[in-house]
Order: sequence, then structure tokens, then C-alpha cells
Amino acid sequence: MILTEPIISTFKDASQKLTGYRKRDFMAKVTEDYFDGSARQAETVLGWNRRTVQLGLDERRTGMMCVDNYQARGRHKTEEILPNIKADIQSLVDDQAQADPKLKSSFLYARISARAVREALVSQVGYDNSELPSRQTTGEILNRLGYRLKKHKKRNP
Repeated sequence: MILTEPIISTFKDASQKLTGYRKRDFMAKVTEDYFDGSARQAETVLGWNRRTVQLGLDERRTGMMCVDNYQARGRHKTEEILPNIKADIQSLVDDQAQADPKLKSSFLYARISARAVREALVSQVGYDNSELPSRQTTGEILNRLGYRLKKHKKRNP
């Protein structure tokens, strides 16, 4: 059977809207019905990854679904990559921290900037500049640790 352009477009659009085993099952069903179970033909005509299609075909054949490990994707938090960084940051910032004067929150206010914390990690603790996160990420780590950076007021001359 020859697939027309609108049908091909519909199959591609439908597969993009699905995820995980549902997507693989859909791809496998289309491949069985229109391409005699050939993952290579589905790849050629529809542009689908043939390994994904083949996995869907195998899942349909065996009746067992593969578990997706979406949580393993992406970049890990700096605290996971550098396990000692939390303790090092706390040791640097605790001297500079003060409680909320109005006692409205449990956060500690750090009188040190994220840039200064990052520079202190390099100069005092001995981290390599290339292994440390950016200034912004350092500020986010400080926030996760319960510190809030004070906003420095601009002075007009």
C-alpha cells in the first residue's frame, strides 16, 4: 500500500504527541500494518528511529514493556557532582549570615555575594575554577541551602 503525504504527516504528528511505551506501540502497529513489520522501511518513509520501532515491535511480540528511565537524563545537580560543596559553602557563608531581623522567615541572609562565594571556593577551599558552577548556579545552591542573598542598594553620587 502506498502512503500519501497527508497520511504520512498524520502518522508523524500522532507519534510526536505520544511518549514512552505508547509511542513505541503506535510506531510498531503502523509498521506492522503498513510496512510488513520492517523497521527499516518505517525509518525510510516516516523518518522514525528504527531502533525505537524495533523495540516497539519486540514489546508487542513479547507482551513485555521496557521501563523508561527519564530521571537519568539531563544534567545532575552540582551537589551530586561535587558532594563536598554544600559543606564548603556553608563553612564560608555561616560567618557572613544573619537571621531575618523581622523574624518573618527562617532563612538566613548572607552578606556575601554569590560571586564572592565562588571566588572564595577557589582561593580558600582549593576548587578549580573550571569545575565550579557559574555565579548564578552558586546563588541557586545558596538558596537551596536556606540562604538569601541581600540586595545591595545602589547609591547615587
